[in-house]
Amino acid sequence: MEDSEKEERIINQIKMVYDPEIPVNVYDLGLIYDCVIKPKNQIEILMTLTSPSCAMAEMIVDEVRERIMELDFVEETAVELTWDPPWDKILMSDEALLLLGFM
Repeated sequence: MEDSEKEERIINQIKMVYDPEIPVNVYDLGLIYDCVIKPKNQIEILMTLTSPSCAMAEMIVDEVRERIMELDFVEETAVELTWDPPWDKILMSDEALLLLGFM
């Protein structure tokens, strides 16, 4: 399986994770900054949250990791949380903007 197909499957898994306070998945919210597929199918995700004071941060990060680990080709997943750059609604997909009434 090529990396592009792996990345598509990873993104589809991430899209099953929702911010509990916003009815949009974390991918379309623009919370995923990077997805790196390393040798031996080790996946590294760099993500943020809408607010550094998010009470559900640990739960969201854990769910992203768990969803990716469900994929049959994944051996290991590391999810790093960053606040730089800070999240902004400009990172949201058009679908998310429309759903939340910003378009």
